[in-house]
Amino acid sequence: MSSAAPFLPPSTQGRSTLTRRRALGALLALPAVGLLTACGGSATAGATQATQPSAPLATSVPAGTSITVGDPSVKVALELSGLIKELDFNVEFANISGGPQTTEAFRANALDVGSVADIPPIHATWTGLDVRIIASVFRQDAVNHPLYELGIAPGAGISSLQELRGKKVAYSPGQAQGALVLRILEKAGLKQADVKLVELPSTGDTYATALSSKQVDAAPLGGVQIKRYLSKYKADGGSTLRHGLRDDPGHLYSPAKVLDDPAKAAALAAYVEVWGKAKRWIEDHPQEWLEGYYVKDQGLSREDGQYLIDAAGKADLPLSWTEAIERHQQTIDLLAREQKKPELVAARLYDTRYEAIAGTAFAAAGKAGAA
Repeated sequence: MSSAAPFLPPSTQGRSTLTRRRALGALLALPAVGLLTACGGSATAGATQATQPSAPLATSVPAGTSITVGDPSVKVALELSGLIKELDFNVEFANISGGPQTTEAFRANALDVGSVADIPPIHATWTGLDVRIIASVFRQDAVNHPLYELGIAPGAGISSLQELRGKKVAYSPGQAQGALVLRILEKAGLKQADVKLVELPSTGDTYATALSSKQVDAAPLGGVQIKRYLSKYKADGGSTLRHGLRDDPGHLYSPAKVLDDPAKAAALAAYVEVWGKAKRWIEDHPQEWLEGYYVKDQGLSREDGQYLIDAAGKADLPLSWTEAIERHQQTIDLLAREQKKPELVAARLYDTRYEAIAGTAFAAAGKAGAA
């Protein structure tokens, strides 16, 4: 497992403090769906994977409740859309994202919820940190709207997944890109021993640089790195290869001890509701999102921002997590086998009290916008 990035203290900027109390009503009282059964064992050696909290969510957020959120992109969406006004309790946004930073912040008791892909909750559990997923977002037509493509180094001679045999492949075992590499090898009928895995952190342009310098022959590239890599190295023989797999999960997750606090659990439910609305606003306001987030906040060109909007396609916030949990279990089983880790029950990574909140809010916001 790759080492965690240094923890950065939460920013004191971007804090939203509002005092108006608002009932969350029936949305928070939605019944939890029963846990799926799956074959699994201990979360860590000698420790039993914890069970779900059973207390129902409160229907209002107690006065004085505060949460710290590591969700930088949605923070911008809430501000651009005005939805931030619906959070009638203290919310502090920390400039923290990605699994390593988020898990480190959880351990330091400096964060209540973070935004990640599907691998960080698994690895957090394997390292003894009890966490739960409270919201999920996917992509419609996910195979044709992948987050990642396999970057191929100039002269590597790889035009199919099977031709990875004997090649050097960038690998980050504690991150989504690392899990994707293992899934790609499985699809190609290859084992780890059939390739040379080169352990590198998938941060910034590390993978693109490793490809261009031929340190590796293949590496998963995400987002605008795909476009930039082809722009710089296609003339030299660099290319990308579609893997044909789903790689789209996005989650909000929290430490179990935070969710055991009734006040914070209610505040997180309110945040998940507004988060679902924000996801809909992003989809329905692409130009505002392009200018306000990609150009102004991230400093990208309009061309790069539009590329990312087009690549993402349409969002899917399901009302049921059944299929998502089944896919998550398949990923866990693969990682447990390939990385020699204990088995986990995927369903126990999800706090099903929150299951329908984001999807209901996403759907309702779409209907309201169409009215």
